[in-house]
Amino acid sequence: MGALQPRCAIAEFVIGARTEWLAERILEHAPRIVGFGVYIWNADETARLVAVLRRVAPEVTVVLGGPEVSHETDAQPMLRDAHFVITGPGDVTFAKLCRQLLDGDPPPARVIAGEAVAPDALEPPYPYFSDDDLRHRILYVEASRGCPFKCEFCLSSLDRTAVPFDPERFLAQMSRLYERGARLFKFVDRTFNLRVATGEAILRFFLERIEASPGDPVYAHFELIPDHLPDRLRALIARFPAGALQFEIGIQTWNPQVQTLISRRQDNAKAEANLAWLRAHTHAHLHVDLIAGLPGEDLASFAAGFDRLHALGPHEIQVGILKRLRGAPIARHAEAFALRFNPAPPYNVLSTDRLPFPAMQRIARFARHWDLVANSGRFRATLPVLLGVDAQPGGAAAADAPGARFERFMAFSEWLATRTGDSTPLSAERLYEAVHQWLSGTGHCDRGRADALLAADYAASGLHGRPAFLRCGLRGSGGGSAALKRQARFAGPAQVPAEGRASGVDAPAEAHAPDEAGRPFHKVV
Repeated sequence: MGALQPRCAIAEFVIGARTEWLAERILEHAPRIVGFGVYIWNADETARLVAVLRRVAPEVTVVLGGPEVSHETDAQPMLRDAHFVITGPGDVTFAKLCRQLLDGDPPPARVIAGEAVAPDALEPPYPYFSDDDLRHRILYVEASRGCPFKCEFCLSSLDRTAVPFDPERFLAQMSRLYERGARLFKFVDRTFNLRVATGEAILRFFLERIEASPGDPVYAHFELIPDHLPDRLRALIARFPAGALQFEIGIQTWNPQVQTLISRRQDNAKAEANLAWLRAHTHAHLHVDLIAGLPGEDLASFAAGFDRLHALGPHEIQVGILKRLRGAPIARHAEAFALRFNPAPPYNVLSTDRLPFPAMQRIARFARHWDLVANSGRFRATLPVLLGVDAQPGGAAAADAPGARFERFMAFSEWLATRTGDSTPLSAERLYEAVHQWLSGTGHCDRGRADALLAADYAASGLHGRPAFLRCGLRGSGGGSAALKRQARFAGPAQVPAEGRASGVDAPAEAHAPDEAGRPFHKVV
């Protein structure tokens, strides 16, 4: 914000807060200008909040920016409530607009195209992170902006290329954050491993500090290109201890025809080999994404792709549903593949010519239940049996055919939805009881083996209490920081009773990060 910085305040809120309360908190600052960054995850809440502010404080100028309002500006009612809308980058344009408004010289146009600026010309936000941010929250940082790839489901496909920040300047900023106590970093770069020299320098930065102070752990999250992992990066990644690295890796689909349709360039063989190497030779926590509902992909193809990915043993498989982000080129396939999208955020696909609405709903339930069971890390011993990849003693594994693991979990998911209600929140204890009933009550596993597997998982999870199937008092240790507990459950082998030994395929898990800083979405001037 330049010279206006001392006059600014950042107000951050959580989704679900009451709109009137949010308006009251903002107006306590007596602002002249309020700016909102609008994304699919806060679009509805922001629209309601802007409408209230315009009614109770018409003298306050409302400015909107962010990806949700950068495209299709004529089609959004929220934009009619705003005084100004900045499309595209707002780093310098928002500050310029504020100066104009405060000087009494507003621009004539309501919709203003954001000015693109070279990354190194920008003032870094890191000095404005508070001490509380550094102590308790993951910090969003960026070593580059943009993406050279053209995957049509992603807004980054509109970028021309990835533009790096000066590596030396960036690492100097990271060094100052580290000296102030920052230990949790999330890189928002779309292609962290695109430039090997820069990626190598950043990995060395963290590795040097970890090796110098092994009792002072550091956590860093990166998004990797799946089919590009040169030996120079491998050598460094292999040196990181458990709990220090998390990689988010987008496979999205293994289907070559679908990849071509959506302009996604991916060498599947290299991606598969890289995932296998990371799992076998590093302690990195692997969060790998698949997208359901892509044009041209049916349920059998998605199921086979899910099984192919699960066989590689990532800690988490994030099953996402295709979304029509405003401005993303994926919309060009809507007619040819009968893509029907939810008109409200997050604009998820409701049906396609190959996946009717009931099938998409089943996949959405699968995703929620996979997160609860597999991605939670609470069922590491039991999951291979649940998926049929671990045989009954003396028998053969059930899930040998492509898609069989997916189908077995889908059957469990549908049973669970029928039994517990699709929208009813499940406590961990109730979920353990449900898994036990599915395994022992439907013939998938004998009662004694189900008892032993789930008792071991429950004890290892750190939970308190006693599910109904436990016949002896097992209590977990509990306690500890909530920040990375889900990831921590994957440190070390699963505790499997001898009669229920698992196959060695680790359950994927979604690690919920601590609170995050670095992407404020409300600015008050």
